[in-house]
Amino acid sequence: MSGSGTAIGRRGLHYLQKLKAANIPSDLLEKGQNRVIDASLTLIRERAKLKGQLLRALGGAVASTSLLGVPLGHNSSFLQGPAFAPPRIREAIWCGSTNSTTEQGKQLNDPRVLTDVGDVPVQEIRDCGVDDDRLMNVISESVKLVMEEDPLRPLVLGGDHSISFPVVRALSEKLAGRVDILHLDAHPDIYDAFEGNKYSHASSFARIMEGGYARRLLQVGIRSITTEGREQGKRFGVEQYEMRTFSRDRHFLENLKLGEGVEGVYISVDVDCLDPAFAPGVSHIEPGGLSFRDVLNILHNLQGNLVGADVVEFNPQRDTVDGMTAMVAAKLVRELAAKMSK
Repeated sequence: MSGSGTAIGRRGLHYLQKLKAANIPSDLLEKGQNRVIDASLTLIRERAKLKGQLLRALGGAVASTSLLGVPLGHNSSFLQGPAFAPPRIREAIWCGSTNSTTEQGKQLNDPRVLTDVGDVPVQEIRDCGVDDDRLMNVISESVKLVMEEDPLRPLVLGGDHSISFPVVRALSEKLAGRVDILHLDAHPDIYDAFEGNKYSHASSFARIMEGGYARRLLQVGIRSITTEGREQGKRFGVEQYEMRTFSRDRHFLENLKLGEGVEGVYISVDVDCLDPAFAPGVSHIEPGGLSFRDVLNILHNLQGNLVGADVVEFNPQRDTVDGMTAMVAAKLVRELAAKMSK
């Protein structure tokens, strides 16, 4: 990421340090932070409430996908560009170069299929000196606010992969039970605390598994995994499917049945699960990945009650081919929205 982008990501922490150095009373600072957090949650709450009321008035929807953006990039270990992804994905979803019909025939311009409650204002909250413990709580509370408005179900636009932890935590707590997770990624993201950061995008699934929020975690597309990644996988009973054996595993992965006996299925798609030929606009380019059709076959054929999903790690700052990766991320969102809505 550029120097200016890094400065934006760290601005809140520097601002807080200056305030402390100036002997600003901590209770004054905390009260101000609480007001900003409350205002942020109020906006999500009221937008979700409005969308839920409209859908209930329309009728006919048992489940309806609602987009929630989480433009967070500071937990990336390499580049922080994913913070800029949500607006680029939204722009691509409604790009005039395509129509609003998904491959399985659902119409995205039908609000019973897709609505949008906006973004969690991550940078504005961090600018007030709010640390990651509280920020992760804000993300979880935002997801719960969406879920409170039946029939809305959250489809979260990242952002780096650290956001999956607070999102899955919120789903599990709100549903009062565990979920099965299908995780598509080049990396297992299961380090205990990568580079000392427990909220690193490379540690999100360690937090999810140690929290007891998932019964099963299936990781597909893996092709960059360390000894720790394999050991952590064994520790948590993760089912890791590496690309080197994909031809052998393909039939099983394209006919998954998940979620029976738990509260449902959660799907997390890191755009770098795809081979960079299909999605060059990512921070961590790993050749030898899934084709886009491989991913769609896995998603389309999956049997299970989809209760939430995320699409993460699209980096617009590396999307140099006329917005190609934005369109790829948008199509992933479109097809996930169609699968979740019913």
